[in-house]
Amino acid sequence: MVVASSQPQSSTSAISGIHRKNRRRMTKKATLPSSAPDDADVDQNMEETHPVTDILPPNGRDDDDIVIDVDEAPASLPNTSAAPAFAPVSADALRTTLKSETRRIPIPPHRMTPLKKDWINIFGPLTEILGLQVRMNVQRRTVEARTSKHTKDIGALQKGADFVKAYALGFDVNDAIALLRLDDLYLDSFEIKDVKSLQGDHLSRAIGRIAGQDGKTKFTIENASRTRIVLADTKIHIMGSFQNIKIARDAVVSLILGSPPGKVYAGLRTVSSRMRQRAL
Repeated sequence: MVVASSQPQSSTSAISGIHRKNRRRMTKKATLPSSAPDDADVDQNMEETHPVTDILPPNGRDDDDIVIDVDEAPASLPNTSAAPAFAPVSADALRTTLKSETRRIPIPPHRMTPLKKDWINIFGPLTEILGLQVRMNVQRRTVEARTSKHTKDIGALQKGADFVKAYALGFDVNDAIALLRLDDLYLDSFEIKDVKSLQGDHLSRAIGRIAGQDGKTKFTIENASRTRIVLADTKIHIMGSFQNIKIARDAVVSLILGSPPGKVYAGLRTVSSRMRQRAL
C-alpha cells in the first residue's frame, strides 16, 4: 500500500511543474509585443506624426520654384556696384583736417658754414613761396621745417626738404630754388665705384676726366644736357629733368669707363641738336 500511494504523488507534482513553466512562457510572449513594437508599427507612427504634406511648400510649389525665387530676389535690390560720386574737398577743409608735419634735413659738417652765410637766401623762399616754418638747429646740425596754416600745397614740405637737401649736397642756392618753382626736376646721386671699381691713381684720373681742365668738361656736359652737376670726391650729384639726367649720366659714365673727352663731346653735340629739333 505504501508503494502504490507514492506513485500518484510524483506524477501529480510533475504535471503541476509543467503547467507552471507553460504559464511563464505565455506571460513572456504576452509582454514582448507591448514592449518592442515591430518595424511596421514604427513606420506607421512616423507617417502619422510627419505627414508628407508638411514637407511640401505652400501653394503646391516644388523645390525648383524655391530656387528660382532665391535667384530673383537680389534683382529687386538697388544696384550698389557703381562707385559713389563725392564732391571734391576744398583746400580749406583739407587744411583743417591735416595735422602739422615736421621734417628734419641733416646737414654735413662741411656745409654748416656756407649754410650760415646763405641762411637768409634759404629760409626766404621756404617761408614766402611754400609757407613753411623753418629753423636751423646748430646742435643737431639739421634744418627743421614744418607746415603751418599758411601752407597751401600738400607737397610743400617735400619740396622744401628737396631744396635744403640740394643745397647740402653742394648745389648753389639759385640752382636749388628751381626745385621749388618747377615740378619736373629731380636729384640723382651715384658713386664712381658703382660704375667701375677703381683705386689709387686710376680713381684720381677718372675724377679728372669728369671735371676737365678748369672744369671745362663738367660745364660742357651741364650746358649740353641742361643739368647741374656736383663732384664731391667720388660721389656725383646731378639735378635736372628725367631725360636730361639720363643724358648727363651717360656722358659721365663714358668718361669713367675711359672714353676720351673728344668722343664724349661729339655725342653731346648730336644729343643737343636732337633736343633743339624736338623743341622746335
